[in-house]
Amino acid sequence: MSQHLLTLTATQALEKLRSKEISATELTQASLARLEARKGLNAALTITAESALAQAQAADAAIAKGETAGKPLLGLPVGVKDLFCTQGIRTTAASKMLENFVPAYESTVTAKLWAAGAVNVAKLNMDEYAMGGSGENSAFGPTKNPWDEARVPGGSSSGSAAAVADYQCFAATGSDTGGSIRQPAAFTGTVGIKPTYGRCSRWGMVAFASSLDQAGVFGRTVADAALMLHTIAGHDPKDSTSAPLEVPNWPQTLGQLNIKGLRIGLPKEYFIEGLNPEIRTAVLGAAKAFEAQGAEIVEISLPSTPYAVAAYYIVAPAEAASNLARYDGMRYGLRVEGKNLVETYTNSRTAGFGDEVKRRIMVGNYALSSGYYDAYYTKAMQARTLIANEFAAAFEKVDVLFCPTAPSLPFKIGAKANDPVSLYLEDAFTIPASMAGLPGISVPCAMGAEEGTALPIGLQILGPRWGEEKILQVAHAWEHLRGAFTIPFKS
Repeated sequence: MSQHLLTLTATQALEKLRSKEISATELTQASLARLEARKGLNAALTITAESALAQAQAADAAIAKGETAGKPLLGLPVGVKDLFCTQGIRTTAASKMLENFVPAYESTVTAKLWAAGAVNVAKLNMDEYAMGGSGENSAFGPTKNPWDEARVPGGSSSGSAAAVADYQCFAATGSDTGGSIRQPAAFTGTVGIKPTYGRCSRWGMVAFASSLDQAGVFGRTVADAALMLHTIAGHDPKDSTSAPLEVPNWPQTLGQLNIKGLRIGLPKEYFIEGLNPEIRTAVLGAAKAFEAQGAEIVEISLPSTPYAVAAYYIVAPAEAASNLARYDGMRYGLRVEGKNLVETYTNSRTAGFGDEVKRRIMVGNYALSSGYYDAYYTKAMQARTLIANEFAAAFEKVDVLFCPTAPSLPFKIGAKANDPVSLYLEDAFTIPASMAGLPGISVPCAMGAEEGTALPIGLQILGPRWGEEKILQVAHAWEHLRGAFTIPFKS
């Protein structure tokens, strides 16, 4: 019975809840049982069983009374990436520094989920402070990929992607700074969307790089992702970077795309040497399927793409070094006493931060230091402007861009642990859109194989600023052209 419940899509589960075929309590109990049974994947850092069951019982009471208006997620078990502050529930950002931090406030994104009736079943694992592209940098151990537990699920939203792919929850929040939603979505066969920078509030998110961080979501279908994103999006006066724009009703407009005449751009810089040939074939095959339905395929060039990774790894660490200066062992977080103030700072930060976080803090402080600021940070910001301008010019010629989400299939845990640069290059196809603040979605495209193991391939669809509606519609149309895609249910 529980497998039947857990393999429903979020949209199907909500229909059954509204028609009273199933109860929120049943659904939540099934989700909690799955989380416990699959602890070996290390997708969840905190399972919130007691509060989840209370939320589920409240949802059942509201459904019984017909009090469902304005609650589009009423009774649905979801997971939360552990950098969204949750009032009264431990929030660690997967760091020893915040291992025992219990916020006294709720992030705007999660507050919107609970107001919509969602049930919080777990806080989910991630790369520490969202720094990483594999899920291996958590202070609490790596998350495993449900398709093959010897492989990474991608990062930094590793637990969110793995939990949704493993049927531990029906949808989850993530955050994307340089690809942290889209890349793990590709690696786990889930749908992950990063909206335009400013579409969702960052208030109450543990910060990594403030000009890049953006909240987004995971689902197993585009309809599920559209519903989740619609729930969390919108202006927040508490966040000065949040845009004061109306949020279109994306779930309602999903099926309204006319493929005939749709202009799809293929950026040649994304189909380079080193791209896994199966991924190249799959993405080009998706473009051909649209072309057969009347879409126009246009090859375009984004010549500054090769500079995106280098520029990102100056801008993001510089902002991270600034944001993480607050963790000094004084006000909150881990404190390791020393003989004097400087030694206490040093001891606390040495014990509290992992290697990747320390690496990025050092790079960031170097890039911002006197004499190097203009040589590095200023130049990186100029490259960022070039990248944004090239995308803007491209979207005058095409409606959306099709490209790979990641250059490789999910790799083995530990395979790239000693080579940070090769790990950074895993984000080569997701970083440019992040630098430009554009929306992007990864949707399952096809299956590849490595060493006899079947592994999912992601199609990345990029749109212009505030173009979430179009990329969701195109991704939804692709699901119909592609046909059924089912993630195996493993026990």
